Amino acid sequence: MKTALITGATSGIGKSTAYEFAKKNINLILCGRRQERLDQMKSELSKTVKVHTLCFDIRDKESVFKSIENLPREFDTIDILINNAGNAHGLDPIQTGEIDDWDAMLDINVKGLLYVSKAIIPKMISQKSGHIINIGSIAGKEVYPNGNVYCASKHAVDAINKGMLIDLNKHGIRVGAIHPGLVETEFSNVRFKGDDKRADTVYNGFDPLRPEDIADIISFVATRPYHVNISDLVVLPTAQANSTIVNKG
Repeated sequence: MKTALITGATSGIGKSTAYEFAKKNINLILCGRRQERLDQMKSELSKTVKVHTLCFDIRDKESVFKSIENLPREFDTIDILINNAGNAHGLDPIQTGEIDDWDAMLDINVKGLLYVSKAIIPKMISQKSGHIINIGSIAGKEVYPNGNVYCASKHAVDAINKGMLIDLNKHGIRVGAIHPGLVETEFSNVRFKGDDKRADTVYNGFDPLRPEDIADIISFVATRPYHVNISDLVVLPTAQANSTIVNKG
């Protein structure tokens, strides 16, 4: 049985991916900031697969490395890494953007992804196998009004993914990214800092992607024969043409 480590596992795409992987008999290392959610998921998923939880903020470099270095022996071989944790804070033009929002997006979306990858890649190199799936965004392929720093952070994920693919090629490690468009998760609630009414307007008038849709795609990518590597995939709801064009009827 393979083992997958999923960051941002307590909600949205990460949570749905955990449940999808459990259906495929993939053991799980679930990472998140909310211990109560991790405990609930472990209780449910342990009926099917082995589950270990790690509660840390991926912005905390020391916690990331300490947690991963001290994994129990039965979880020490990590076959699949899902770099899913990410966030958007604010939707402001560059001149009025809040520096704290910028820091949060760059620290989590870019540096956090790098910390977790840095902690796990040596294990994969020693195994001479592994699969890293980076969850990006359509914002990593385009730039939209007021998206500035968030788009920059996801463009960085796109570039890191391409760099990983090159650097890890000689080690037999698969690397790929999935870049979703509009997915109805807690994303907009976080971006608008708890303004649920404003968040709801993002998804009104059309049928957005669901976390389960992306989890299904992640599962497909992760379970291809080992000679197959899906390196770059953009997925949109049918109603969405690009970052700014959405058919809302």
